[in-house]
Amino acid sequence: MKLYGSLTSPYVRKARILIREKDLACEFVVADAWAADSPIPALNPLGKVPVLALDNGDVLFDSPVIIEYLDSLKAPALLPASGAARWEMLRWQALADGILDAVVDRLLELRRPVAQQSSDKIRRQEEKVARSHEYIARHLSNGPWLMSDRFTLADLAIGVALEYTDFRYPHAWRGRHPRLGSWLAGIGARPSFIETLPPGMEKK
Repeated sequence: MKLYGSLTSPYVRKARILIREKDLACEFVVADAWAADSPIPALNPLGKVPVLALDNGDVLFDSPVIIEYLDSLKAPALLPASGAARWEMLRWQALADGILDAVVDRLLELRRPVAQQSSDKIRRQEEKVARSHEYIARHLSNGPWLMSDRFTLADLAIGVALEYTDFRYPHAWRGRHPRLGSWLAGIGARPSFIETLPPGMEKK
């Protein structure tokens, strides 16, 4: 298998962490979806990463599909196959992806010329992030995991989302949610998280 993506994409990073957690045989190919010679548009008509090329020639995109496929390859499953726990896990994943979308939208708006930026759009994205942080903090368990008694997709997805917030929208959210900050410190210390940190976010 080959996983195509950038070093800074949090959506790609989710797949890379899962691959590392499960010790799957998968080559990571750094590819810029925007480059003139990018292989991505030929693999994914949407021109987005991540893209997973399977050994049989099939191609999967994007991150939720890729993650579920990779999770199916080796036990233990990080995403339950059925039942209430599956829907709860998918809700955590949806929340994490929503945080990432909001942080990315805010970043792209701030990269526009100042005269063209929408302060309302920036504020709306920041409010989404703040409400999401509040939701996660409110639903934290007393242990190190969001669900179950072990590391799952919920921890993976929310951990990536919170670290990406620190990377692209740094602000003092830990002051409001110190327990959430402590939870993230534990998740972020996993080798899979440390080894996939984007350039510029390496921990000292």
